[in-house]
Amino acid sequence: MFSIGDFARHGRISVRMLRHYDAIGLLRPDRVDLVNGYRYYNAAQLARLNRIIALKDLGFTLAQVQEILDEKVTTGELRAMLRLRQAELGAAMQAAADRLVQVEARLRSIESEGRMPAYDVVIKKLPSVRVAELTGVATGFDNISPVIGPLYSELTKRLEAAGIALSGPGIAYYEDAPDGGILVHAGVEVSAPLGEDDGLRIVDLPPVESAATIVHRGSMATVLPTVQTLGRWIDANGYRSTGYPREINLECPADQDDWVTELQEPIAKR
Repeated sequence: MFSIGDFARHGRISVRMLRHYDAIGLLRPDRVDLVNGYRYYNAAQLARLNRIIALKDLGFTLAQVQEILDEKVTTGELRAMLRLRQAELGAAMQAAADRLVQVEARLRSIESEGRMPAYDVVIKKLPSVRVAELTGVATGFDNISPVIGPLYSELTKRLEAAGIALSGPGIAYYEDAPDGGILVHAGVEVSAPLGEDDGLRIVDLPPVESAATIVHRGSMATVLPTVQTLGRWIDANGYRSTGYPREINLECPADQDDWVTELQEPIAKR
């Protein structure tokens, strides 16, 4: 038998919290001294305490924890639930981190307002290019990364399985989705026959007579200032945009902060 203090030390939890768990019926003492009211716990109760803390730390409310434990889930079922919750929390943390990067990029755009851009914008004529691509739909530009990343991972696997070699860089481009949102095209330049197989399409992107191009250095999560610099240049020099820019992956090392990407936005004279 453990006193409540000993049990708290072995469970790495406060005595106050154990009293709270007792009050709500989540973890009752094994015995309560009728004379002095002291609570006593046994070693087997550490197993329930471990489950309570693990579920609570993964974001479940105490009411939800009680429901889960009262259903007497097996260790395997509990492990599966915990892993699912871990994945959900991991995704939420990544989304929050991505959002912070996007906020920082927008703040940099605000800070650069009214200043001359330090980027070189070059007008180019773009030839037709053949790409293998997969597509998906993002709800908006703040949700591109969770869509395009898995598309490129799957595209790499599909091309390797089909024995299709790459002949040039990755090329991402976008369209308005028919039902709203952004239609994301994750592509890479290839030399292979045109065709489509289970969503994998090999297509020719049409030539572009005139495109304003700019080089972005860094993660695509920080591309906003570059995009807006390009937009300001287009407007200031008497042009209008005629479509979404293509993103040409010139260098893609493991560290995304070292990426080099060329944005190619089709333009026409106003």
